[in-house]
Amino acid sequence: MKVKTILVSQPEPKVENSPYFELQNKHKIKVDFRSFIHVEGVSAKDIRAQKIDINNFTAIILTSRNSVDHFFRVAEEMRYKIPEDLKYFCQSEAVAFYLQKYVVYRKRKIYVGQKDFVDLSPLIKKYKDEKFLLPASDQLNFDIPQTLNNLKVEWTQATFYKTVMSDLSDLADVYYDILAFFSPTGIKSLFKNFPDFKQNNTRIAVFGSTTQKEALDCGLRIDILAPTPETPSMSMALEKYIVDTNKVK
Repeated sequence: MKVKTILVSQPEPKVENSPYFELQNKHKIKVDFRSFIHVEGVSAKDIRAQKIDINNFTAIILTSRNSVDHFFRVAEEMRYKIPEDLKYFCQSEAVAFYLQKYVVYRKRKIYVGQKDFVDLSPLIKKYKDEKFLLPASDQLNFDIPQTLNNLKVEWTQATFYKTVMSDLSDLADVYYDILAFFSPTGIKSLFKNFPDFKQNNTRIAVFGSTTQKEALDCGLRIDILAPTPETPSMSMALEKYIVDTNKVK
């Protein structure tokens, strides 16, 4: 069956040159975007219940924009005056750049990794005597605590925000040829919203091994898988499938 419609379970890209828009225009198909999950902040009261006192830490590890937003939100709720000598360890340049929303970059001690969390290891090891706080979500990648434990530094994880399944009830009678998923929670959200979901002719696209496992555990047939050496991104995997299925040359 030819592909005419795709639902990407993420927010619509804010950049005009998104590969999904190119995919839509090039192959004359409809690509819609809808977050199957969203982030909600944890209250300062709940963070205190985790026995977290921000005053006890000399360095903050920031892995995403969400971690930046919610660290500063909680600091404000707790009326914590952030010291100028607080050290910020950012997983990537994108996270460090986003940090400028809250601090004057040139006046702060900011250390930046390349991309993956493990890339921060040499920087954290260099400052191994610091007391590190990791403001994170309730669904933390397993490699992060593993990396920090291996470095033998003093660190504490705290849940500052949670990943919550979105209400998708308005999609009950809407059909798409392809559903694209990027996290196990996205798959869980599908079945929470539609417990009787039957795949039938719907093609399922998944990104990453954990998403793949969740899809298989839920009895879904996976038609499109990324990343692969040939298709390192979801948009590339979708395009290859569309070309093969729609016989577009």
